[in-house]
Amino acid sequence: MSIKKTSAKSLKPGSYFVIDGEPCKVTNIEKSKPGKHGSAKANITAIGFFDNRKRNVIMPADRMVDVPIIDKRSATVIAEMGERFTLMDTETYETYDIKKPTDPEIASKMELNKEVEVWELMGERVITRVKS
Repeated sequence: MSIKKTSAKSLKPGSYFVIDGEPCKVTNIEKSKPGKHGSAKANITAIGFFDNRKRNVIMPADRMVDVPIIDKRSATVIAEMGERFTLMDTETYETYDIKKPTDPEIASKMELNKEVEVWELMGERVITRVKS
């Protein structure tokens, strides 16, 4: 599992961080100013990358959070086997199986010998788009 640490105040909309073991994409972040007796707070709204659930977290702005390191690669579809595809990495020529994408827009474009973009984060690989 490849992650790095960063402070909550440095997150921006569109960035990713981990909430309860789930990588999430930040959709909104509001930062408050520090008060007389308290530290600044960050109110973060995010959507889960794998489960598409909306999550809301309030934490001190200085708190260190886990940010997943996303490995983006290109691969070619070489076989379709029921609910899985076999892909070959275009750089390393490694072959691996991956689940079919749940997004109907991506699933409709999947064909043999098509090039796709695969993101690997937190030990899981996901097809994010079909290259044309």
